[in-house]
Amino acid sequence: MNIRPATDNDLPEILDIHNDAIRRLDAIWSETEETLADRKAWLDDRNANGFTVLVAEEDGRILGHGSYGTYRSRSGYRKTVEHSIYLRDEAQGRGVGSALMAALIDDAKAKGFHLMVGVIDSKNESSIRFHARHGFEMLGILPQSGFKNGRWLDQANMYLILNDDPAPPRGY
Repeated sequence: MNIRPATDNDLPEILDIHNDAIRRLDAIWSETEETLADRKAWLDDRNANGFTVLVAEEDGRILGHGSYGTYRSRSGYRKTVEHSIYLRDEAQGRGVGSALMAALIDDAKAKGFHLMVGVIDSKNESSIRFHARHGFEMLGILPQSGFKNGRWLDQANMYLILNDDPAPPRGY
């Protein structure tokens, strides 16, 4: 398995994984599938803003992808990122997610980010355990913060402090 930066050529497989998650899972709180143009805009935006999108590839097939990006738009949050990892079903339990997570964490640290946030459906116990194995701590649950397929979803918030550096100089 190879972990590498995503390219435009990966977008059809990334789109397939993404839309499958929209259809079947509560991991993406959207009921509307995306288009190839939507995913292209997403990748272009991540790249233009210095964020990372990675894919896990094996034998020429994308098994999953991971990325991080803006947590919130105000400047005070510029050192905090929110991440996502999505896998094909057949990639589950094979270490693909862990490889993507480790690479995202290393990349975010190298780029000087301070905090990584995971926003998870609170009923997704396997994702919560996965994050805990990677050092994330539970901050809490935001009840009924999402609505999908006719029901309310509770949001689990987990975080990982990427470095213990003191606050950056004023004006940073």
